[in-house]
Amino acid sequence: MQMLYQYDVARPPIDELLETYWSELRPNVDEDVRRFATSLVLGTIERLETIDRLLASRAEHWRIERMATVDRNILRLAIYELLYETETPKIVIINEAIEIARRYSTYEATQFINGLLDAIRKQLDAEPAQGVSAVERPTRHREVPTRSDPSSETVSSSSWQWDEEEP
Repeated sequence: MQMLYQYDVARPPIDELLETYWSELRPNVDEDVRRFATSLVLGTIERLETIDRLLASRAEHWRIERMATVDRNILRLAIYELLYETETPKIVIINEAIEIARRYSTYEATQFINGLLDAIRKQLDAEPAQGVSAVERPTRHREVPTRSDPSSETVSSSSWQWDEEEP
């Protein structure tokens, strides 16, 4: 999230972005976590145009550039995962995005993010049944091991439990 935020605000060269983040802000992170996070960031940045097009199609009455920077990047990361990290259940991706928003944004943002991501999830789920693709789905960006790569150790995502009181 922090790398996407930095990229959105300053647009530094990718190698500089990664070097700064991993050497100065997170120097002692497990290598598998580092590879997985880097993969998500690189994939999101690489597919930003496709992600933003899909986001804009569902964000009625909202221009992407007017969204709060944190919220915009939570959405971008989650949309990347919905499109390209297909081994992760969509509901898990959405709930992880909501948890990040709860921590770093506002209550209203959690509702906004939940609504947008759920609409996108429904659109993606309907695509095969309709025989129409609403977004480009090029080959997944993979330069590092993923959760499903049997040759790498599994990188666990944050634990999530259903909150029965959640609206």
